[in-house]
Formats: sequence, structure tokens, C-alpha cells
Amino acid sequence: MRRVAITGAGAICAIGRNVSGFAESLRCGRSGIGPIESADMTGIRFQNGAEIKGYSHQPYFDDRRADFIDRFAQFAVIAAREAVEDAAIEWTPELRETAAIITGSCVGGQSTEDIGFTEVYKLGHNRVHPLTIPKTMANAGASHISMEFGITGPSFTISTACSSAGHAIGQAYWMVRSGQTDLALTGGSEAPFSFGILKAWEAMRVVSPDTCRPFSKDRRGMVLGEGSAMFVLEPLEAALARGAKIHAEIVGFGMSADACHITQPSAEGAARAMRAALRDARLAPEQIGYINAHGTATPANDPTETSAIRAVFGAHADKLPVSSTKSMHGHALGAAAALECLATVLALRDGILPPTANFNEPDPQCDLDVIPNHARPLQVEYALSNSFAFGGLNAVLALRRG
Repeated sequence: MRRVAITGAGAICAIGRNVSGFAESLRCGRSGIGPIESADMTGIRFQNGAEIKGYSHQPYFDDRRADFIDRFAQFAVIAAREAVEDAAIEWTPELRETAAIITGSCVGGQSTEDIGFTEVYKLGHNRVHPLTIPKTMANAGASHISMEFGITGPSFTISTACSSAGHAIGQAYWMVRSGQTDLALTGGSEAPFSFGILKAWEAMRVVSPDTCRPFSKDRRGMVLGEGSAMFVLEPLEAALARGAKIHAEIVGFGMSADACHITQPSAEGAARAMRAALRDARLAPEQIGYINAHGTATPANDPTETSAIRAVFGAHADKLPVSSTKSMHGHALGAAAALECLATVLALRDGILPPTANFNEPDPQCDLDVIPNHARPLQVEYALSNSFAFGGLNAVLALRRG
């Protein structure tokens, strides 16, 4: 089977409107969490999120086209454009016909859905925007990327809650590795800041009233985020032959289901996914030099993930750096795994491990090296990126320095 290279990357989120801005924020430990401005927050108990401040479609889309595309799908196209430009893809009819697009999204077009519900239920109108359905569908990001580049190969979207983008990237990796496609555009996108979905998250009582403090003893919950990260994957041999730069390699992918509880995480399920990724990559646990953790900062997740890491890595866990970048870009739901995969790629490429920001106090239940508050210069060869979703659906990517 073929080795798979990441030759292009793109991003837009609270801590950067491109990959270079994202990387700079990670290096500085700069959090993008602050008051949510794009949604009506009246009567909502939490007020903060990791929002793309002052976002407007106008630098990216004309008004007519933007009317067809929900905010979450706009993010997907913006990140895909950067990834394709970064990879310096030369499109041919054959490549367009065989290239794949696999994206992840958890909630799809929430902004459009909220507007429609307001029109019907609150204002009593008898009709909604005629494009409400194509704007709200979770696959809108993949569809608009397809139209943006004229890609007519296999295109689909995976929705597995917070693991959506992890599953999407893993499937894309397997397709390129097996020879089903010679190029894949993959990642995730999300824009959950609408009144209805925020009220739903408020009801779950897992959102922090201030900020996101993964693994810190005083953590008070997750903080929602938005944005997108996209990647170009292609066979390593072909990428080297055309002189492409190699950001990193994907070397393994593992999945599992907890079969346990719809919201409570399982250490056994998380451990199974990590072990599956290691087996797929043919790596020993001791070869992993960094883990980008799921790290939501909820009372349940962080000790559970700590237990899972210790179960998989044993004594190696004592010297294994682990951090959660959700402390900076928030929990972007279906896009979270894509942003965290990008953070892992940059850590391998640049030799700088991103910190767990907002960290105040060690927790004996989270007794790992969590890289508190300050990035760490360290060159590592292999890393994992963990994603563990509601519903107990887990996805873990294994990556290698390019």
C-alpha cells in the first residue's frame, strides 16, 4: 500500500484566518475565546465562544454566491482554497474526475436553520428562504468544494458528532493509501453559533461560563468554536516526483465505538481507537512523541482520556507530551478533529509542540505532561491526534514528520 503525504493545508478559525495565522497563535499560546458577537446571546447562561470575529463573506464570495452558502460551508470552501493553492495542484480532466472530497460536519447549516425556524415559529411567516434545504444540509461544504474546483470524483460527508472530521480524514487517507484515488481533499467545517443550538448546548450543562481549561483542576467545561481546516492528501511517491512540499505523512488511522453511553466517555473505547491507529501504522507505543488530545475540559472527559492514554502507553505516558488546543480554538464540533490534526501536522513540521492554554492548577486525575501555557520546542517523529465523540464514536489519526 502507498504512503500518504499531506501536501496542502488550509484553515480559518478563531485563532487564524489562514494556516500561518493559526500556527502563530499556537506558538504564542493565544486563545481565541471571547464574547460571542454573531448570535443573540440574550438569556443564555454562557456568553463566550471561539468565534471568527468580524467575519464577512465579502473578501471571499460575491453577495449572490454567498446567498447560496451557509456560514459553515463558506468556511469549508475558504480552507479548501488555501489547501489547494498550498499544494500547487495542477488540475487535469483526469484528476478532476478521480479526486475525492471527504468532509466532516456535525450540525451543518445551523445559521440558516435558525433563520428558517424564526421566520416560521416566531414571526409567523408562511415561507422560508427557497434554498433553506441545500444550505442546511451537512454535505453542503463538500458539494461547494466540488463545484469550486470542478471535482467529479467520489464526494461525501461524514457526521459522527465531535469525531466527524477525524473519520473523514481517516477515510480519505485509506482511499489514497489503497489506490482508490490519487488525490483527496479532506477536513471539516462547522459554524454552531446560532441561538437554537446554543440553547441546546446550554441545556447539556457542559459549557464553561468563562474559558476552556483542559486538564486543569479548575476546569469548568468546554467552549464552543467554529471554523474549518482542509488538507490535500496524495501518494508520497507522486508528491515527491512533482516536487511538492510535504507537511507531514498520515501513517495510521484507528476507530472504535464505546457501546457504553450516549454522552459519557469510555476509557476503554478511547484506548481501543488509539491501539487501532498504532496497529494500522505498525508503530510501537514508545515511538509516539506527542499526542494532541481530545481534551474538552469537561469534568468527565479529561480524567477518562488520561486513563486511556496510560492504558495504551504505560510507563511511556510519564514522558509523553500531551496538549489540548481546544483551549485556544475552542471545540469546533465536526471541525474539531480537522483543526487538531492541523495543529499536530504543524507540531511535527515546525518542531514546536502547542501548549494547553489557560492552565492554572495540576489535577492528580490528569497526571500527564500537558505542556501548560507555553509552546515547547521539540522535534518528534510520530504523533497521534485524538477525537472522541458523543455517542461513543472515536477516531484517532497517526502522523509522521514529513
